Amino acid sequence: MARYAVIGLGRFGMTVARILAENGMEVIAIDKKQELVNEISSLVTTAYCMDATDEYALRQKSLNETDAVIIGIGSNIEECILTAAILKKIGVGIIYAKVESQLHGRILELIGVQHTLLPEEMVGNQLARTLISRNVLDYVNLSSGHIVVELIAPKDFVGKPLQELALPTKRGVNVVAIKYSYLAVTDDGRNVIEKRLNDMPGANDIVNEGDVLILLGPKGNIDKLIFDTAVNKD
Repeated sequence: MARYAVIGLGRFGMTVARILAENGMEVIAIDKKQELVNEISSLVTTAYCMDATDEYALRQKSLNETDAVIIGIGSNIEECILTAAILKKIGVGIIYAKVESQLHGRILELIGVQHTLLPEEMVGNQLARTLISRNVLDYVNLSSGHIVVELIAPKDFVGKPLQELALPTKRGVNVVAIKYSYLAVTDDGRNVIEKRLNDMPGANDIVNEGDVLILLGPKGNIDKLIFDTAVNKD
């Protein structure tokens, strides 16, 4: 089971924590306001009333063992930056943070925060759905504002040629390559499964179950595709 921590329980943090918990994720919720902790406590795995800028207290929660930490302390920029710096110091690998401005986001990026988000409830909902999707293997931000993502082929893509899916025209997303499994025979007669790459997929290439699509597109288009396939999964 995936495990996440959400620090700061405003509208953004509450939205992320609630949707992750509703979808079976293990969620640690943290805020310094007791009333907000009380509000979320019955929905998440654990909830703590504490100051996120207290390094010793954060260390006690083993946040470095989570799949990601989401910082929702957007309005207090100084507190947000200090919290992020402490999380990096104690070994948290993946951090998402809500920011109030491009400058705020740039400062967080300089201290190693991989994902900065603007603003509030809509983004919180979108992020939670992205985290929930087990189809996403990799998600890379490019300086151009585009995203490269590795996505396990959704069920409703399977058996269809790329021409029918029409991702460039319908979704504004390009299929850069397709990773697929290939049954090969070794020199000594053993059957082995090899991972191969179709780096020039054509319109007639059919998406098979288990294929991994490497997609390129604007962040909004990629996130919407991930959101839609997560919501529509069985």
